[in-house]
Amino acid sequence: MTIWEGYANHSFGRELQAISQRLQRHPRIHQWAAFDLIDENTKDTGRKGMTVDSIIRAAIIKQAMNLSYERLAFEIEDSQSVRAFTRIDRRVSAAALQAVISRIKATTWEKINRALLGSAQQDGLELGRQTRTDATVMETNIHEPSDSTLLEDAQRTMVRFLRWGREEMGLDLAWVNHGRICRKLVRQIQGSSRKVSKPKNYKRLLEYVRFTRCCLSSMQTQMVRQPKTRTWHQEVEALLPLVDGVTEQTQKRVLEGQSVPASEKIVSLFEPHTDIIVKGKRKVQFGHKLNLTTGTSGLVIDLVVHQGNPPDSSTVKTMIERQTQVYGIPPRQISFDGGYASKANLEEAKALGVKDVAFHKRRGLKVSAMTKSEWVYRKLINFRAGIEGNISALKRRYGWYRCSWKGWEGFQSYAWASVVAYNLITMARMSMGPAP
Repeated sequence: MTIWEGYANHSFGRELQAISQRLQRHPRIHQWAAFDLIDENTKDTGRKGMTVDSIIRAAIIKQAMNLSYERLAFEIEDSQSVRAFTRIDRRVSAAALQAVISRIKATTWEKINRALLGSAQQDGLELGRQTRTDATVMETNIHEPSDSTLLEDAQRTMVRFLRWGREEMGLDLAWVNHGRICRKLVRQIQGSSRKVSKPKNYKRLLEYVRFTRCCLSSMQTQMVRQPKTRTWHQEVEALLPLVDGVTEQTQKRVLEGQSVPASEKIVSLFEPHTDIIVKGKRKVQFGHKLNLTTGTSGLVIDLVVHQGNPPDSSTVKTMIERQTQVYGIPPRQISFDGGYASKANLEEAKALGVKDVAFHKRRGLKVSAMTKSEWVYRKLINFRAGIEGNISALKRRYGWYRCSWKGWEGFQSYAWASVVAYNLITMARMSMGPAP
């Protein structure tokens, strides 16, 4: 690429230029990302690939514009400003972009974010002295689960593996594809309100799924392990325990009338790490709970992605300690949502060095115990409301509504990559000042 980066004379073009200049201040991030992108199997042969710098920039522009990989490949080829920012001067495929961007780990994105916060502190954009913490939920990329649809997913996926073994490896194993009758039974279950017909249809559906599971298990023992079948064996070995779990929980819930704890339920065969999140009387969500801390500038100072559904009140100490690691000192003032309030949390926050702690709901706590005056308490409560706008922007503009990356590691990386993109855009707008 030429050293003269050409950006459009537009607000977003100027933002990309400001982001590029800020990234140039942190050459260390290339070393951090290189550990994820370059391993011992990487060979210096074949077509010249993208640089580490270009991969990081492509990931940032993807999250900043909330693009799919297909759309990202188009924008790189079509937009002069995007090409200048990513420093990619040739056509790249969506598959190539996905292969490299997905390898950057969540821990690397967290390091990048902390480095950016350090430069924001030097520039006086965010000092971390007054912060606010709240929780939200980001969903995984699954359909709303039910016992019948999970059984149908199991049947369809196992048939796919069986078909591959027969067509690609030529294994002579007698099996019948019951996919059509399974889909018919699922429609009957979902469209029926009669208590008599549902258990009968579920019994038939379970029989077909268990039969297909036995066929796949037999094929697994017959198929010789070789480089061509390594991926097949790995995926089948991961699938079969999930199929067993789905059939067992359906047997207990539907046919035996027993309850299954939420922590033991399987809600997806493709994203088995998904948690069932219930917050008060709100709609049940399927994903993971996120705890985040933002400052007066709106920058996201810290993020924790939880497994399970821990209560908000159990995360206060962790969030303060993590923020102390970012800035070296605890915040002077901090505000929380009402779900975090408890006397023990107030005492712990004070012991960690926080001067004023404000909970949105007092829950029996006195204002004099939390802050030095009623005026300070009210100011912190009003300040806390601003984090709702931060969360809304992350969901609407940066993809936090639903994670499109696969797996637990991918979920964490997606959340952190969105935070880095959001912070960079926020810093760019703050450093640029009001639009002309």
